[in-house]
Amino acid sequence: MSAKTEAPVLSSWLDFQWVGKEVGLWFNALAIIGQRIAEISPSMSDNSSTPATAARGKLVDLYIAAEEKEELEQYATNLPRIRLTARNAADLELLANGSFSPLDRYMGRDDYLRVLEEMCLGNGSLFPIPITLSVGRDAPIKLDADVALVDDHNDLLAVMRIEEIYEWNLNTESELIYGTTDPRHCMISEMNSWGSLNLSGTIRIFQSPRHRDFCALRLSPREVRKRLAALGQENVVAFQTRNPLHRGHQEMIRRALNQVDGTLLIHPVVGLTKPGDIDHYTRTRSYKLLVEKYLDPDRTVLALLPLAMRMAGPREALWHAIIRRNYGATHFIVGRNHASPGNDSRGKPFYEASAAQRLLAKYREETGVCPLPFSEFVYLPEEDRYEEISRVSGSQETQAMSGTELRDLLNRGKPIPEWIIQPEIGKILSEAHLPGAQQGFCVWLTGLSCSGKSTTAEVLTTRLLEDGRRVTLLDGDVVRTHLSKGLGFSAEDRDTNIRRIGFVAAEIVKHGGAVICAAVSPFRASRNECRSMVGDEHFIEVFVDCPLEICEQRDKKGMYALARQGNIKDFTGIASPYEPPVNAELTLDTANSSVIENVDRITSYLNDRGFLPAEVFESREIH
Repeated sequence: MSAKTEAPVLSSWLDFQWVGKEVGLWFNALAIIGQRIAEISPSMSDNSSTPATAARGKLVDLYIAAEEKEELEQYATNLPRIRLTARNAADLELLANGSFSPLDRYMGRDDYLRVLEEMCLGNGSLFPIPITLSVGRDAPIKLDADVALVDDHNDLLAVMRIEEIYEWNLNTESELIYGTTDPRHCMISEMNSWGSLNLSGTIRIFQSPRHRDFCALRLSPREVRKRLAALGQENVVAFQTRNPLHRGHQEMIRRALNQVDGTLLIHPVVGLTKPGDIDHYTRTRSYKLLVEKYLDPDRTVLALLPLAMRMAGPREALWHAIIRRNYGATHFIVGRNHASPGNDSRGKPFYEASAAQRLLAKYREETGVCPLPFSEFVYLPEEDRYEEISRVSGSQETQAMSGTELRDLLNRGKPIPEWIIQPEIGKILSEAHLPGAQQGFCVWLTGLSCSGKSTTAEVLTTRLLEDGRRVTLLDGDVVRTHLSKGLGFSAEDRDTNIRRIGFVAAEIVKHGGAVICAAVSPFRASRNECRSMVGDEHFIEVFVDCPLEICEQRDKKGMYALARQGNIKDFTGIASPYEPPVNAELTLDTANSSVIENVDRITSYLNDRGFLPAEVFESREIH
C-alpha cells in the first residue's frame, strides 16, 4: 500500500479482474498480493503485543561468501573506481547488513520516483527516504559494466554492476522529501554538491567501511535480534537518539517499558547527524555509563547505528521505525520534533511539532511497529520528578532547559544541575566540552568584491591576535592562489573554491581554532554547505553590505571595468548574480560605518556568544 493510496492492496487485484486485462497481469497481481499478505498479515492483530513482522522475516545480506572474497577483491583492483562519500559509505554498510531491508541496492529509477511520490518502493513496500548513489557526468561509468566502490581512503569495499543510470532533480527531491528548498537545511545545502546522475545495480560487498571505535557495540540487525531473543521478552522498545540522555529521557524510557512490559533497545546514531551535535565518542561513553548504572541490564541492549541521518522530520521518523523493525523492535519511542533540522532561513521550524508522531501512527500496521508518542517532559521541583507537560496543572511549578541553554552552560564552563542530567554524565560532557573562550569559531565574511571584506578580516584578525586568541585568516584571493590554483570563475569552480575554504575552516574550528574567512561566496547554497561543515553554533555569517556603485568606485584593480567591457566573464555583480544572506548573524554597512566600528560589532557579538574571554573584552572596553 502506497502512502497516497488508502485502499487495501486487494482492490488493485479486483481492478485487474474488473477491467479484464490479459492473463500475464493476473499472475503479476497475484505475486504482489502474496508478497503483501506475507508482509502485513502478522501485524493485523494488536501491535501492543505482537512482534514486528520483519523481526521474524528475512534480512537482506549483500556480503559475499568468505571463499569468494579474495577473487572478487583481486578483480576489483582492475576496475574503474567510484569514491563514496561518507554518506554513501554509511548507506552501503546498512544496505549490506539488512538495516534497510527490503532494499538491496542504491535505488533505481522506479524505486526512487515512487519513494518521492508515494513513500514506497517499486514493489509497494513502505520506504520514505531515497537511498541513492550520485555521480558527476565525468564518472567512469557505462551500462552493464562493473565498477569498484571505494571509501575516502581508496580502500576497496564492493563491486557494483551498473544496471541503471538516470538523472535526478534537486528541487523535486528537496520539495517532496524535505518539504523545502531552503539551503539552511543541512541536506539541501549538501545536495547542491552531488552529481547529476544516479546509479543503481547489483552490489557484491566484501568489506564494510572500517570502524575502530566501540567495536563491541557496533552490532548488525542479526546480532541485535540474537541478543534481544536471549533476554526472553516478546516486546522490544527502541529508543533513537543523537544526543546525550537527560533525566527527562530516562523517565520517558521508564514509562515506555512499563507500558509494554518489554525489553529496551537503546540505538543511538553514530554516523552523520545534525552538524554541531556532540561527538559520538562523548555520547557513547555517556550511554554506556547510563546503561551500567541507571538502567536494568537484564532488560536493555545498547547498540550503535552508523546511520547517515537526513534530518527529514516526519519522513525520517518513519524511516527510523522501519530500520528499528529490522533490528527486532516492536515499539518505537517518538518525540514531538523527531529528526528536526532546526529552523529555516527565516527562523521558523522546518517541520510542524508532532507531525512525526502522526505519520508513524498512520502507518503503524504497515511498519509493524507501534509508535509510543510522548510530549515534552518538564521537571517538578517540589516533587523531584519529571512529568509530561500535558499532564501538569497550571498551578504546579515546573522547570525546563532547552538544548541551547544546556550548551550555553557547557560553553561557559558552568556545572549542569543534577535535575537535568545524572551527575556522572554531566561530568563526561563537561570534560569533553571546552569552555566557549577555548572553542573554535568561524567568522564568514561574504559580499561583493571591494565591499570591504578583506580589510575587515585583516583588522579583525589583528584584534583577536592582540587579545591572545589563536586565529587563521583565509582570504578568497589568497586561497585561489594556493589551495585552488587552476580553478576558473564558473559557478561550479566558485562553488568548489568555497567548499575547499569551508573544509579547511571546519578542520580549524574542530581543533579549537578561530578562523576568519573573507570570500565573495556569491551562492547561498555553498555558504550554507560551509555552515553545515563547521556546525551551526560555531559559524557566524557576516554580510558585508555595500552598494555596487561604491564597490566599483573602490576598485583600484579595475576588475569591474574589465567585467563591464566583457573581458572578465561571470564576474559577480556584473554578469553573475550575488545572493545576499537571508538571515545572517551580522550585517555590516561598510558604506556608512568605519572598519573599526564594524570590527567592534563583530567582537561584541563574539563576546556575547562566549567565544572571547570576558576579562579580555572588559579590559578593552575600559581602555
